[in-house]
Amino acid sequence: MDERDELRAAVRGLVDRLGGTTASRRVMESESGYDAELWSRLAGELGLAGLAIAEEYDGQGATFVELAVALEELGRAVVPVPFLASAVLAAGAVGSDAETLKRIAAGTPAALATGGNATATTDSRITGEFGHVIDGAAAEVLVVAAGDDVFVVSADADGVQRDPLPTLDQTRRQARVRLVNAPGRRVDGSVTRALDLGRVALAAESVGGARWCLEATVDYAKTREQFGRPIGSFQALKHRMADMHVLVETAAATAEHAAWVAAHDPDQLPLVAAMAKAYCTDAYVELAQETIQLHGGIGFTWEHDAHLHLKRSWSSRLLLGEPRELRARVAELAQI
Repeated sequence: MDERDELRAAVRGLVDRLGGTTASRRVMESESGYDAELWSRLAGELGLAGLAIAEEYDGQGATFVELAVALEELGRAVVPVPFLASAVLAAGAVGSDAETLKRIAAGTPAALATGGNATATTDSRITGEFGHVIDGAAAEVLVVAAGDDVFVVSADADGVQRDPLPTLDQTRRQARVRLVNAPGRRVDGSVTRALDLGRVALAAESVGGARWCLEATVDYAKTREQFGRPIGSFQALKHRMADMHVLVETAAATAEHAAWVAAHDPDQLPLVAAMAKAYCTDAYVELAQETIQLHGGIGFTWEHDAHLHLKRSWSSRLLLGEPRELRARVAELAQI
């Protein structure tokens, strides 16, 4: 077993020990919306919060390839923790700012606020509003984009208001963030690169969810009987599950390549990130929908985990650019 297999086994083992999707259902109904105990243990015992942060900033010094392994496992269990928001988006936006990276590596929840109308004064006072900030209500640190500049703002600073928003995917909360003359600290970071890393992360996470959908459907087809035989023995269903398998494997190959590019080829990252995110999230939606259909009546009940994946897949498909927008970006970058 190599190090990546060990990482995968460790993440899955810890998630399963703390309740898996049963815990996810309980936590998503809470006020905070994220599993603080699991996040603390993922950050403390496994070092996931700082997995791809350099050792000089108290991280593990791994690459995005290893980060993608963890993302797959967290996506498989639709775990409500601020991993995407904190370890990927916020960490990716602050450049080499030691103070913020060390806090993130220690497990302090952080969030990236971008796409708003914020402006900053010469003394780094920020005013503006941001919608749909991923895990914005739970964050203790806000990484804020104001024009081309990046600022770090304490979530409890004067002038900061955060309002939770209703979301389709209750395992990944979002918030509206308003800043009114809030004190910030300018850092030498890049929101553009952070968003590209976030797209690769969503691709990897979607592969984990898609794999769960395939495995759950195959297992169900082996045990559910109709007309005196397992439904998986019917040719029509075999074809549908074979198509699901092909879709999962092509998505996995796409996400794996994107993770390698994120780690080793920054010049190609914008193109590959857009392509991977569009393809993998589309695949996840299709797998989640097929899972519900092939589970029959039980698949339509809220008690079945297929619904968690259906909602997560649609949410992931829309975050950081929907597929149509990203394919247009691919065409532009590739000069097609």
